[in-house]
Amino acid sequence: MNATDLLRYAKVHRGLAILAGTAAVALVSAFFGGTPIALPSIGSGGIRTGVPFRHELPLLSAVFLTAALDGPMSTQDEMGAPQMHRFRAAYCTVLTLMACSVSFGAEAVAMGYEAGVVFVRSLLIWFGLALISVRLLGHQLGWAIPLGSAFFLIWYPRSRWDWTAHPATDLFSWAVAATALFVGVGAAAATEWRRKTFLRHR
Repeated sequence: MNATDLLRYAKVHRGLAILAGTAAVALVSAFFGGTPIALPSIGSGGIRTGVPFRHELPLLSAVFLTAALDGPMSTQDEMGAPQMHRFRAAYCTVLTLMACSVSFGAEAVAMGYEAGVVFVRSLLIWFGLALISVRLLGHQLGWAIPLGSAFFLIWYPRSRWDWTAHPATDLFSWAVAATALFVGVGAAAATEWRRKTFLRHR
């Protein structure tokens, strides 16, 4: 695998479109992220809660990243040899790192270093949840589980699980990020062929 092969693979697997989408999300967050989302808070006696728009924007970037697993060659990719799976993993890793770098840069310039770190942490958590959603519900519903978690965070803000509101140094939120990403990557790797092979050798 070399850089030329990776570029060819990216062309077929929407690499440029995905990066453009995540960059657009980062710019929207930088310029308009402070706009509050006004929604009624459950259990608060009708009091409305305002959640900064930038808290939920990483969800969009995370769902965009799952598009790298879809496309005209997705079935062949999942049925490919181990070398193809390594190539696919390398492509997704590079794409995710680039998206995180762009997102961090835009958010850090607009709001500061800590805001950039929190944005990236949220992106990684929702990316893990999106990968789980893709495996359980299909490529077209990669947004379902992340969106469900976003509703929970919006209507129950400032809870222990609200990783969008905790500081960059919050260890619990980073543990959630590591767990979500680990389970999500595992779900993405559990292709039908691998599951059948595993069950056959039990």
